[in-house]
Amino acid sequence: MKQQRIYIDTSIVGVFFDDEFEKETKMLFQRLENKEIIFVTSDLLFDELEEAPPHVKSLLDNYDKNFFERVVATEEVKELANKYIAEKVVGETSLDDCKHIAFLQSIK
Repeated sequence: MKQQRIYIDTSIVGVFFDDEFEKETKMLFQRLENKEIIFVTSDLLFDELEEAPPHVKSLLDNYDKNFFERVVATEEVKELANKYIAEKVVGETSLDDCKHIAFLQSIK
């Protein structure tokens, strides 16, 4: 059976330590440990984590790198994110969110 791939953004890493979402998030990470899923990550995720508290920033370091698939920002991703802004899907302050959405569109 092919492993399910799940794109994660910075909020998934952050809520690992949030009391409100801790149970569900830890279940998701348990599925990762059980090799049931692969987390698809982006350069943007790691850029955003640079600003996070140390315990959040280092969370993904606790997992085998084989549990992750990394996607990079292509011109297509950048153009799509900018189009979302131009079409006023969201405000300009949400460019990074648009990039995350564009990454989702780019993975197959």
